[in-house]
Parts: sequence; C-alpha cells; structure tokens
Amino acid sequence: MAKLPKLVLKPGKEHSLNRYHPWVFSGAIKKIKGDLIEGDLVEVLDSHDNFLAIGHSIIGSISVRILTFTQEEIDYEFWKSRIQKAFELRKAVGLIDNPETNAFRLVHGEGDYLPGLIIDFYNGTAVVQMHTVGMYRIEETIIKALTEVMGDRLKSVFSKSEGTLPYKAHVTAVNRYVFGNKSEKVALENGLKFHVDWEKGQKTGFFVDQRENRSLIEHYSKGREVLNMFCYTGGFSFYAMRGGAKVVHSVDSSERAIYITNNNVELNFPGDERHQAYAEDAFKYLGGIKDKYDLIILDPPAFAKHQNVVKNAIQGYRRLNAKAIEQIRSGGIIFTFSCSQVISKEQFRTMVFSAAARANRKVRILQQLTQPADHPVDIYHPEGEYLKGLVIYVE
Repeated sequence: MAKLPKLVLKPGKEHSLNRYHPWVFSGAIKKIKGDLIEGDLVEVLDSHDNFLAIGHSIIGSISVRILTFTQEEIDYEFWKSRIQKAFELRKAVGLIDNPETNAFRLVHGEGDYLPGLIIDFYNGTAVVQMHTVGMYRIEETIIKALTEVMGDRLKSVFSKSEGTLPYKAHVTAVNRYVFGNKSEKVALENGLKFHVDWEKGQKTGFFVDQRENRSLIEHYSKGREVLNMFCYTGGFSFYAMRGGAKVVHSVDSSERAIYITNNNVELNFPGDERHQAYAEDAFKYLGGIKDKYDLIILDPPAFAKHQNVVKNAIQGYRRLNAKAIEQIRSGGIIFTFSCSQVISKEQFRTMVFSAAARANRKVRILQQLTQPADHPVDIYHPEGEYLKGLVIYVE
C-alpha cells in the first residue's frame, strides 16, 4: 500500500469518524505529517496516531472527504468496485434497462461512498461532475471504470466540472466530451419525453431528483388549473398535463428555460392549448393571481448554499410560500420544495408553518416528500438528504 501523508486530529475529534461520518472539518485538525496539497489522498489519524480513514484533502471548512474507513489500496479496482455497486443499486430499484425511464442518477456523491462525484445518465450519455480536486485528478480513471461497468449502454460521456470545482482550486476544468460522440439529447422519464441540454443547461441538464414528485403531481392534477413556478425545463408541467389538468401555466425568469419548457410540452402534447409559459419574476407573478389557480408548484433554486446565509434564505422561502398560500384558490394544493442542503427538514417545515400563519389560511400537510432512490442517503451522513418537500391543502 502506497505511503500517504497523514492528518492527525485533535483529542476527541475522532468521534464523528468513529460514527462513520464522511467529513473532517478544518477545526478538528491538530497537525499534518508529510507534504499535502489539495486533492491528495490522506490518512486520517486520531490524536494517538491510530488509523481512522482515508480521504481526499480539500481546502475549505471541510478538509477531508472520506473514501474508506478501512486501510486499503485506493486503486483502479477500488473505483470500479464503487461504481459497480452504484450501478447495482440502480438495477435493484428498477432504473437500469427500464423501457419507460432512461434518465437517472448513477452516482450520488456521499450516498454512493464517492464524495465529490456526481454522474447522471440520459439515454446513453453520462454527464460527469467533479466537485473536488481529488476526483478531478482521477477523471480518466473514473471514465474508464464507468465505461467498463456500463458497457454497451454507454454511448458518450460529457465532463461538466467547469462550474463545480472549488473556486480556490488551482485547476482549470473544461466542459467537453471525453468518450464517444454526441448523442440525441432527448430522454424518457415515466414514458414522457424531454430535451436535455447537458452542455449549457443548469446542473447536468435536468433535475432527475424530482422524478417521483413529478409523477405524484400527475395524480393530483385532474381537472385543476396548475401553476408551475420556477419551471426550468417544464418537468412538472407536462406531467400535470398528462394527469388531466384543465390549464397549466409555466413561469421562470429565464427566457431560455421558457423556450425549453415549450419544446418539452410540444414533444409530449403537440398543439395542446392548455399550456402557456411566461418569462417573469416569481414574486411579481405571484402577486397578481388571486384565486386563479388551485394547484401551485414551488420548486425554487437553492436559496442557501452556505450556513451563513440560512437566515436570509428562510426569509425568502417564507415570503414565497406565504404569497402562494395567500393567493391560491380555496381547496387548492401546493407542492413546495427546498433543495438547500443547509436547511433541515425541521427548518423547512417550520418555515411553511410560519408562511401559513402569515397568510392567515387553514393549511394541512397531505404528504412529505424527499429525493428518489437513485439519490441515496448514507445513514451516517444525514446532510445528504438535501431535497425537502411538502404537499399542503389550503382551505
């Protein structure tokens, strides 16, 4: 086994690692033995020099993301085995070779014991995002393992780490195809088609984490007039249409998002006049819709990506939800979400309670929502449960 630099923790700071939490924070570090640069593999030791784990070193408040709690060689077979296990999980939940769905998350960071790595699969194309320098430095190894595990299912791989690596990292990622040729950018989810712009779109091109919640919208939509706020590429909209909605309006501040939404609706419901899309500010639009809709979807981008802005983010969520609760028709249903990892389920639910009180409406929770099985949460890493949602009924 290769000799690695060693990071020694302060006394008592090993407890989280003994509970298999996969992060080491900078404040827990006592000293470093050996030369260590960002992205290097490093052994983590307790204050008595006992082995705890091996991980990738990072510059920032999180100093190490743990790869293994076992003294083992981190070689090609290690990476291939981890990707193979991720593949087997998706196979177990029915997402591999599914004739109705060919878009899903194949690797979900800590949830697949591969912190810093995200891989989404769209109808033969894998979109790979590296969130740590350590993962970026072994990109070729990851791609080789990925192609071996996926076999003929994989037609191309697009590397998209230009905007995901830490801003202090001394590396320059370039978004590009690293395997195969460009493939058709139309994927299938529960039998519905959608365009995926993995080259220029947000994240990896589509939000596959809302797949099951979009399917649920379909079952609530019959005969309703639906507003899909922050629609992005219109996923909730075309599910609502298949569910029998009378009217579906999609709203996003981005003209490009509205263009893609209209194309996605046309893919599935050509010439259907039930749908209209508007490029407008969310808060401005919500201010003038009193009793116009009886089903509203609120799926905003993350209002908080760091702990130091949580308070302001909660205020933003509260304002947004209060406006929707205030404006929706009596007997209406709201699907409301937060994808901010730093906002807990309890904080999110308390925020919705506060918004309901501010709007002075009677509100009941019908369902509590989260991310799907291809976004697994390591039980020792509750922070991985980033997507929170509630279905509420407003009298």
